[in-house]
Amino acid sequence: MTENREKIKVDHLTKIFGPHINKAQELLSEGKSKAEILAKTGSTVGVDNANFTINDNEIFVIMGLSGSGKSTMLRMFNRLIEPTLGTIYVDGENIMQLDKKGLLELRRKKMSMVFQGFALLPDRTVLENAAFGLEVQGIAKEEREKKAHESLEMVGLKGYDNQLPSELSGGMQQRVGLARAITNDPDILLMDEAFSALDPLNRRDMQDELIDLQHKLHKTIIFISHDLNEALRIGDRILMMHDGDVVQIDTPEDLLTHPKNDYVKKFIQNVDRSKILTAGNVMIHPNTINIEKDGPKLALRRMKEDHISSIFAVDDQQRLVGLVDADDVIKLIENNQRDMKQIVNAGLPKTSPDTPIAELFDKISKSPLPYAVVDKDGRLEGIILRSTILEAMSGSDTDDEGGADHE
Repeated sequence: MTENREKIKVDHLTKIFGPHINKAQELLSEGKSKAEILAKTGSTVGVDNANFTINDNEIFVIMGLSGSGKSTMLRMFNRLIEPTLGTIYVDGENIMQLDKKGLLELRRKKMSMVFQGFALLPDRTVLENAAFGLEVQGIAKEEREKKAHESLEMVGLKGYDNQLPSELSGGMQQRVGLARAITNDPDILLMDEAFSALDPLNRRDMQDELIDLQHKLHKTIIFISHDLNEALRIGDRILMMHDGDVVQIDTPEDLLTHPKNDYVKKFIQNVDRSKILTAGNVMIHPNTINIEKDGPKLALRRMKEDHISSIFAVDDQQRLVGLVDADDVIKLIENNQRDMKQIVNAGLPKTSPDTPIAELFDKISKSPLPYAVVDKDGRLEGIILRSTILEAMSGSDTDDEGGADHE
């Protein structure tokens, strides 16, 4: 995501199911809980006064436990479920004002849905299933089959055009469902626990497939899940729901590091943070000197002030040069020399900011030196210490700055 242009806006969205909706609304306004409203009215609060926006071209995951309201929320986006109160805007248009014809156009052309149970037509071939949405729109057979064939190839089903769904595995059937959705070339994909019926291996493959497709197609994807690891893996942002309430909306990293309440904390407590957090998330800002202009006396002074025995050296463009040790600096001063380039240790281990710390953990544990985090031009952005990784894994924050001896 390179920009945050608003695609969908949800404004005071509420859904109540049951016989006494007006009374349930009154109780909601009084701050009564979902359980209290059910007991007093027999009505169920599906979604309570939700307000948020979804950006163009992002994967926006809505998650929560069973009964949290996530699937109800999704189905209000295309009005398969009609909201009790509130407004949904798509590209600035109030879709609550659409008549039947306008709503049909919205569902056919702007939004496509991928279901948990595949929802394929058993007596039609893979190609015919993928082309079905265009067939409903009245698109000529040659054109719709051409687009469907391209979509099937995009999801890894080249050569399966003439197979029947019953001849495919569950994972392959879900790929057909995904191909059918993208054949329509919608702006928005609605995916309701689309991978939850798959075994773990196929589920992981489909998550990879979705991420790859998003890099190619740049759609707005709203994905429902009850699996936090799945949400953290595919989501640009995650909306957490509990009993119809929107509890927190954040990036995966911020959700892990800054949970807003005990419900979110409990939800994330068993997550393997090493697979989610990156070098950029756990790095600290190091002490540095400019090798081009700073001399050994200044370098030694900074090390003494900060109680460290080494310091990182950069050039005028903030590119990493290496590490300077205090003992070597003292020898330079004793010999009345100034050029520190001759004592720089340039053999520091390096990594990029987006490297998952799971890939670094073993290497860092064996390295006597900190890992330097550098950008594509070699500029020093931070360093990683064993201690900062352990703090990040435990959910603690660190504001350390320093050289090479914070271990």
